[in-house]
Order: sequence, then structure tokens, then C-alpha cells
Amino acid sequence: MPRSKRSKVVSLTKTEKRPGRENNERLYEKIRESINEHQIIFVFSVDNMRNTHLKEVRTDLSDSRLFFGKTKVMAKALGTSVSDEYRPNLSALSKYLTGNVGLLITSRPAEEVLAYFESFSKQDYARMNAISPITFTIPAGAVYSTGGNVQQEEDVPMAHSLETTVRGLGMPTRLVNGKVWLDQEFVVCQEGKKLDSKQAALLKMFGVATAEFVIRPSAYWTSATTEVTAVDAMEE
Repeated sequence: MPRSKRSKVVSLTKTEKRPGRENNERLYEKIRESINEHQIIFVFSVDNMRNTHLKEVRTDLSDSRLFFGKTKVMAKALGTSVSDEYRPNLSALSKYLTGNVGLLITSRPAEEVLAYFESFSKQDYARMNAISPITFTIPAGAVYSTGGNVQQEEDVPMAHSLETTVRGLGMPTRLVNGKVWLDQEFVVCQEGKKLDSKQAALLKMFGVATAEFVIRPSAYWTSATTEVTAVDAMEE
């Protein structure tokens, strides 16, 4: 079918905002609104990020505001220099906004927040590319559900239906009298080495949680003094 030669009207006065820009503007405005409502701003990072654990932190600190987003946008909301900082000396805090970090804006006393961060940790299963903190070896013989982590009398043999699964993950197993069997011990992972997807899956299958969700505050600003305190400097 031939293309229509009729003229088309194209408006040059109205363009739609890009979703990414709208999100950045929304983050910027919410941070500034929260600064107006609260007195203390923390910059923090997280080891072994898990959304489920972060959701728990949000619930525990429901009277505060927690932000994760583009660091450039968060820094701009605080101010990156004396000339554009939203509150006095906030540009000194924005210098800590590098890497995978977030903001907690709160009215709780700084000591209370620091104590909460120090006490909050959750064990979880490591993901691919994580560095293993342990060497985990499954002994030869019948394979048990925890891979030898507990005494055999307190454990149960691995279900025979899982034999093909663990074999597919690299374990040289076979079925002997209905039991999953290893002719020789098998090293799942080694301390200090990066995990691949199969190793991470095996650790999870045997219930070995080697990752820890931890919150690490780096610095905070208070409206009372307008000073920035480095947390590491406090601990030293």
C-alpha cells in the first residue's frame, strides 16, 4: 500500500519527560522534603544486599526515610559545594556518596541509629561471584542433607530424588542402595575463592549460609551542629 502523502502535524511545543528523568526529579524532591522534616542524615553502605532484609530495616525505621538511588542525584539534593548545599555543610556529607550507598534521614538520636546498625545482621546464602569465607567439603560415603555439617545421628540422608540434581551441579555422585553416594570427598568451595553458579547452588542446597547482610554507616550530619561526623573516625 503506498505511503500517504498527506501532511502530518507535529507539535514542537510539548514533549514527554523521560521516565528516568522523572524518577531522578522525584528522588531529589523527596530527599529535600525529608531534610525539612528530620534532623539527622546518615550515609551508609550494605554488604550482601538483599531486598527482604532491607524491607525489614525500612519497617524497623518506619519513622525515618531511607533512600537508594543514583549517587549523583542524592548528592545534588544535599548539595555538592558550599554555593548549592541545601543546608549548611551538607556538601561535606555528599562527598561520602560514592559507590553503592544510601541515605537514612531521621529524627532519631545518632547514637540510637548507630547501635541499631551495629546490631542488625542477617545470614543468607551467597550468590555467584561472591568470595567464599569458608572451605566446604562433603565427606565420602552416603551424602547427608547438611553435607556433614552436623553429626550423622542428627542428620538425614539426602533424598535419592536429588541425586541427578547434585550430579548436574558438579558432584560425582551415584545411587547405592537408594542412597546418594560419593566415592571420595568433594570440595564444594575454597576459602578466598570466587563462587560460580553451581557452587552457590550447592551451598544453598546443603543449607550453608556464608553471606551476611550488614549495614555500614560511613558518616552523618546533624542539623543541631551542622557538622559531619565520620563513623570510622569515631570507632578509632
